[in-house]
Amino acid sequence: MRAEIQNIVAEVEKSLNLLAQRLDWETAPHRLEEFNAMAEDPDLWNDPTRAQKLMRDRQMLVDAMDTYKTIKQELSDNVELIELGEMEDDAEVVAEAETALKALAETAAQKELEALLDGEADGNDTFLEINSGAGGTESCDWASMLARMYVRWAEKHGYTVELQSESAGEEAGIKSAAYKISGPNAYGWLKSESGVHRLVRISPYDSAARRHTSFSSVWVYPVVDDNIEIEVNPSDIRLDTYRSSGAGGQHVNTTDSAVRITHLPTGIVVTSSEKSQHQNRDIAMKALKSRLYQMELDRRNASIQEAHENKGDAGWGNQIRSYVLQPYQMVKDLRTNVETSDTQGVLDGDLDKFMAATLAMNVSGKSRSEAQSDT
Repeated sequence: MRAEIQNIVAEVEKSLNLLAQRLDWETAPHRLEEFNAMAEDPDLWNDPTRAQKLMRDRQMLVDAMDTYKTIKQELSDNVELIELGEMEDDAEVVAEAETALKALAETAAQKELEALLDGEADGNDTFLEINSGAGGTESCDWASMLARMYVRWAEKHGYTVELQSESAGEEAGIKSAAYKISGPNAYGWLKSESGVHRLVRISPYDSAARRHTSFSSVWVYPVVDDNIEIEVNPSDIRLDTYRSSGAGGQHVNTTDSAVRITHLPTGIVVTSSEKSQHQNRDIAMKALKSRLYQMELDRRNASIQEAHENKGDAGWGNQIRSYVLQPYQMVKDLRTNVETSDTQGVLDGDLDKFMAATLAMNVSGKSRSEAQSDT
């Protein structure tokens, strides 16, 4: 086989080795047998929460095993086809198998990254908050651009997006917005987006067409599963109702149905303004519990906690990613040094390369540039 094909095969085998390690392949069949035995227990559903967790864990194991076996089989099949095509001097068979092998390498690399999403809450749905920072109207417009970017990303991945609350800017854009994003590993992927995002562009709101720098912050935290108990003392919260201030028309509430909950010990504030007062109260309380749970996760991870405590204001010195539209086109992640000149693609939701690089860095402890320098 040509060296290029051998390199592709080596990359797939590398991904398979990591998948086997994360799955603990040697014990996986035994664990599946244990899951199956427990699933057949007639008393299992006496405890619905335990039953649901068991069935979810079982399905995750089945999916992981199937993925590993499928990639391994496709690798073997395509290598055999290439060897057969070369023996019979059949260039068409070799070309088809090589194309399939390249596609398999991309799939294997993606599954390798997904296998790294094994944190306690990585598989959960997620809340995502966007807040405008320094920059006035510019920042509010930038916050609305970020909101659109994340909604586009979620939709491309087949996730469900629910607007929890939104506060309009005085002249344009939004002051803040909160979303619930539901789907497999939603929190695991989006957690790397927490931080300050910086935009440089020619302002559409400046009559002199000067270049402006704007900041907005993004904070991500997992939706708490029903089986995770988070106690909130009623005396520790202040609940306020108010009239929603939407963008106008039918979306503006005429009653005080919006809800704001303030957790006094931590200063956490959550809001919901898109539904009835009763629903908004329930949504806001779930969001508060999720925020408190995120704080607990942060405490377990010293590096994350340090970043959380030092996040500061949405301004200079705290940004994780820079989006430059003028005088040149560039989006660069300041943690991993991953960059692209396809700024429109990024603003349309093409974020996977940034998320993948940050996820890999968090696992290895190295940025992509550092990893490359080691090879």
